[in-house]
Parts: sequence; C-alpha cells; structure tokens
Amino acid sequence: MARPHAAQAGVAERLQKYLAQRGLGSRRAIEDWIRAGRISVNGKLAELGQKVSHGDDIRLDGRAIKTRATEGTHLFMFNRSPGDPLREADGERTPLIDRLPRAAGRRFIAVSPMPGIDGGLELVTSDGALAAKLQRAIHKLPCEFSVRVKGQLGPDQLDGVKSGKLDRAARMTIETVTNSDADLEGSNRWYGIVARGASGKDIRQLFERQGALVSRVLRISVGSLKLEKDLARGQHRQLDDAQTARLLDPNVPAAEET
Repeated sequence: MARPHAAQAGVAERLQKYLAQRGLGSRRAIEDWIRAGRISVNGKLAELGQKVSHGDDIRLDGRAIKTRATEGTHLFMFNRSPGDPLREADGERTPLIDRLPRAAGRRFIAVSPMPGIDGGLELVTSDGALAAKLQRAIHKLPCEFSVRVKGQLGPDQLDGVKSGKLDRAARMTIETVTNSDADLEGSNRWYGIVARGASGKDIRQLFERQGALVSRVLRISVGSLKLEKDLARGQHRQLDDAQTARLLDPNVPAAEET
C-alpha cells in the first residue's frame, strides 16, 4: 500500500513543496507564482514559506487547484527518439508526455534531460521533490552513452576524450571508451562511453572539444537502469519503487527489485 504524502495525512507542508509534489510545477516556478500574487490559500494571497494541508482551498489565478496526491511514485522512463520534444513549454504537454496517464499528474519534470537533438533514456516525474533528489543522485551514477561521429578518432583525440576535460573547471570521470569494427555505419563510427558526473550535453562537448564531428548522442543507461530492446523508440515504462530506490541509492540490493 502506497505511503501518503505528509500533507495528505493532515500534516502541514510548505506550499511550494506541497504543490510541486503533486505535479503542478517545479518549486522555483511555484515560488514565482506566489511572488506574482497568482496563488491564494483560503481566500488570501499566499506567502512564500506558508504551510498548507490537504483541506486548504488553494487557487491559481482564481481557479481551484486539484491537490489530491496520486498513489505511489510516478517515475517514467522514455526511449526518446532524437529530435522528439520532451520538455513541456507554456503549460502545454508534448506528444511524448501526453502518452503518460493523466492520473500520474498534470505537470512533469525531466530529470537531467538529454539535449533535444539527441535522445535515448529519459526520466520524467510529476513529483518535484523526487526530481530534485534524482538530479543530485544521477550526477554520481555511471551513465553509458553511444556517440556517433564522422570518421575515426585518432589516438590523441581518444586520449582527450578519456581525460574528461572540458572548457570549464568541472571534470567528469570517464570509466571506459570503446569502439569496434562492428560499430561502423557508413562513414560514421559509434563510440561507447561510460562516465560519472556527465550530462548528455557534456558528452557531446567532450567529443567536439577533440575536433570530432558529432551527429548523435544516445543515453543507454543510468546506474542500474538500462534501455532494453523491448522498449521501442517513443515508448515509455513506469518504474517500480525498487528501481527508483536503486537510482537514489545504488547500495540497495538488486534482490529488492523482485
């Protein structure tokens, strides 16, 4: 049985956290709404840090907000085709997001999303607090990417990629860089790379910094979570509590997924 949110059980929570957990938007966006006077609680303009509970009448631009928490954690994995929009803009759901069940929430947050021109494994959730935790956790997890470049990288270029050095102070940790003759695709070659502390944007920049012409970056895995062949492009799958727990804490035994 799913554990209810604290506010649902009658315990007061900060307004921005309460609404973010129910998929109304990110905490930052909700804070902006509060400052702009767009949110009211029980007929009075809301204040930053104000606490609310399940019985409060919360309104956005005068319209009542449905704040019934959904049961369970709603975290979804997409296999996104390069170029397909994932992020929501101006309150409009994208074609990919629109495939998710309405009961999972009204607004979704992408966790460490890949650049729009790239694709592969994407994570989205309607729980703002969970999104923030996952964002921090994923930065520490090994992530696997496939990178398609024109031609073949020379030894110096490969050494540059393996260094993990970018044009900014932060440096990612590169665990492996691989390729084989089987990775040839016409005049292009696919390289596999496993890195920690790297976003899809970082990986693209890492190769381009070595003079490589990058045409595609796909994320294949995040920690223990991997794209499987049975998840077709454009399709999604809801993750269970055990899978979510392992993303947040890799030390959770794999046996707990069963």
